[in-house]
Amino acid sequence: MENQKIYGVDLTQKITPLMVRDAISQCFFEAHCQDTGLNTQDEKESDKNKLYCQQIVKKTFEDSHGNFGDPNKQDILNAMEKLKEFSKNFRDQSIVQKHFEEILVLINKLK
Repeated sequence: MENQKIYGVDLTQKITPLMVRDAISQCFFEAHCQDTGLNTQDEKESDKNKLYCQQIVKKTFEDSHGNFGDPNKQDILNAMEKLKEFSKNFRDQSIVQKHFEEILVLINKLK
């Protein structure tokens, strides 16, 4: 039986704040590329787009006074709220809420 995963995070394993932070970056990358047409088969372009999305997520942590390099649960929640607001400008609200709830599953597994 295949383990259930959310943005690459195995729900059967111990989940750390860094894993959740990386899942947020992956979620944002997937959603952003889908909406903007930045998804590509070219590995260099894909890596560039991932870095771009990670920089947006990192800036969001900084803007919400969180620590991107060593986040705690509250840092993640604050950044998630800012990203949710930011995403409302680009995505359907039901999709934004779906992604938010998926990441909340991970956040709620943090100790």
